[in-house]
Amino acid sequence: MADEAGQFEARYIYSVARTDLKENLGDIGIGKETVYTIPHRGIAALVHSCWPLAYNTKDKALAEEWIIEHSYVIDQATKRFGAVLPFSFDVIIKGDDAVIEQWLIRNYKHLLGALESVEGSAEYTIQIYYDHDDLSARVLESDAELNALKGQIEKESKGKAYFLQKKLDQKLKSRVSSQAENLAAKYLLKIKSLVKELKAEGNKWMPEDYKRLKLLASYSCLVSDDRVAELGEILEEIDRMQGFKVRFTGPWAPFSFASIQELA
Repeated sequence: MADEAGQFEARYIYSVARTDLKENLGDIGIGKETVYTIPHRGIAALVHSCWPLAYNTKDKALAEEWIIEHSYVIDQATKRFGAVLPFSFDVIIKGDDAVIEQWLIRNYKHLLGALESVEGSAEYTIQIYYDHDDLSARVLESDAELNALKGQIEKESKGKAYFLQKKLDQKLKSRVSSQAENLAAKYLLKIKSLVKELKAEGNKWMPEDYKRLKLLASYSCLVSDDRVAELGEILEEIDRMQGFKVRFTGPWAPFSFASIQELA
């Protein structure tokens, strides 16, 4: 898009992919814009033409629709080209196709290296949860010291029993946390042995049926295609343990591992 003087032309960038071809992917972009490739020496930017203006709106539904459309283009690029470097929503470079090609030339070595690092891989999310009440009951049942303290509480006066109960609760909480953390540490070593890269994540959105559980660990992982099944078996092993539950989602484009933050 441009005004009569051609001064307002820009390109919205979805991703950089491994392809030599100049292709039209159809009207699959944000707002049904036509998405196409601008190639250079085996890599290509996936773009649509736009005004050099951010996609700002106060309409929450429209904003969500734009983000879904952005992600859809990246998904289609992944299916079509394999390795892609996904860009976050609303990356716009002012200029025409020639400007984008010059951008590819300036950043060629970095982009090619980043594509090679994620080739044959995808991003997956791992979240490990535990049922605190279930684990507490089993720890209390199997721990001789805690059982003795519980028996003492039942024999004491109301005032002393109150303070002993506080002591029991603190010890139980500590041992439950320790047991859960030890399990997470044990399996983290196994998970690390099967992934190319791993990043610990903070508290992410969780489905409604997981909200009664406590989040023990959350990771984003870059996993080679030939190791996904083996990783899945390790996670199923955790999921089968009483009181534990695992969410394993993907494959996704490697948003957490695409090294594209410092491009000129």
